[in-house]
Amino acid sequence: MSRLSYRDARAADLGFIVRLIVDDSVAATPDKPDRPDHPRYLAALAAIDADPNQRLVVAELAGRPVGTLQLTFIPGINRLGEWRCLVEAVHVAPDHRNLGLGSEMIRWAVAEARARGCGLVQLTSNKKRLDAHRFYERLGFQKSHEGFKLAL
Repeated sequence: MSRLSYRDARAADLGFIVRLIVDDSVAATPDKPDRPDHPRYLAALAAIDADPNQRLVVAELAGRPVGTLQLTFIPGINRLGEWRCLVEAVHVAPDHRNLGLGSEMIRWAVAEARARGCGLVQLTSNKKRLDAHRFYERLGFQKSHEGFKLAL
């Protein structure tokens, strides 16, 4: 049984979420943890909330936020029109790491993908995050593709 409960993020969670993103970043980021009320964060949250194929989730332990992740459900033509789930921005609060909570969060995300009819769960991880790569591999993920990004 999971120790965690999950809910959709609210505007009041943005400070927690942005701080985790900044704390976990392996490179400089334009994020503003001191401005969780920044209009761009609020607009992004509103867009996520308005899209039935997006979920920004907060994981709680005993009613306290301890992690976050985003799920994107993607329809596709390949694999006979199979849906896939993209897991992004997985973060656990520093004082709750190495307790198995990240594993619980990923297992929950996989269950959510199954419940939505997805046939595949995919994610990316920065090449510098070797511990994260080992973590995902322990959970059954395989390094099957090379990822590319283009900053605009």
